[in-house]
Amino acid sequence: MSLHPELAEHIEQAFPDRLAAPPQLAQDALTLILDNGVMLTVHYAADDAYSLRWRTGLGADAVEMGIDTAPTHPELATAPNHLHLGDGRTVPDPVTRVGANPAANLTALVEALLQDPQLQGKTP
Repeated sequence: MSLHPELAEHIEQAFPDRLAAPPQLAQDALTLILDNGVMLTVHYAADDAYSLRWRTGLGADAVEMGIDTAPTHPELATAPNHLHLGDGRTVPDPVTRVGANPAANLTALVEALLQDPQLQGKTP
């Protein structure tokens, strides 16, 4: 059973005036476009298995970032979850928590992206 329809409904209710378009459901993803231009693609399989990717800006100014739980960076304090920065670095995830309610994690990320799309205030 997919979490995406529930997450779409939750985000629509939590951020009714901050979405540039209605949430878009795909077979295995949820896409959100925020009113500040951030496009967020959500892949949520379980509370400990997710990939949250977003893009800010356009053309040469575009920056792609993401948070996921792939077990590829065990040295990070938040392993398995980690943040991929636009410059290619991977750092501890400052926003989501493995095992937390998916709606709570997604809400925290949307709030953070609305304030600071590149999470500059939350990363080293």
